[in-house]
Amino acid sequence: MTKEELCRQAQKMLQMAYVPYSHFPVGAAIECTDGAVFTGCNIENAAYTPTNCAERTAVFKAVSEGHRAFRRIAIAGSTEAFCAPCGVCRQVLQEFAPDIEVILVNSRGETMELTLPELLPHSFGPKNLA
Repeated sequence: MTKEELCRQAQKMLQMAYVPYSHFPVGAAIECTDGAVFTGCNIENAAYTPTNCAERTAVFKAVSEGHRAFRRIAIAGSTEAFCAPCGVCRQVLQEFAPDIEVILVNSRGETMELTLPELLPHSFGPKNLA
């Protein structure tokens, strides 16, 4: 899958987001090392804490299907500003793919490419528990 195709999949998920409170849809598409792709959107809850971000939705769908090795993730927002993953999502990505490529996509289709270590330096992970 090309970077552009992965970004388009993330953008398609914007329309699936359930965002009655923030009105801030986010879509994600994560590519596994075997080429499988899983998508996600943010899903809000009136109690706020149970809300799940698009990135975690995609990761959890992949993991629940037996995939645990990831190459890259595209995260699409509905604004001109890039929508970077929150701290909790960064930590979840660190658990499974500490060197994953992160592609941010804005409403204009422009992209910004980063690595997880750039977004989460000095992270805590499984190695810290060894």
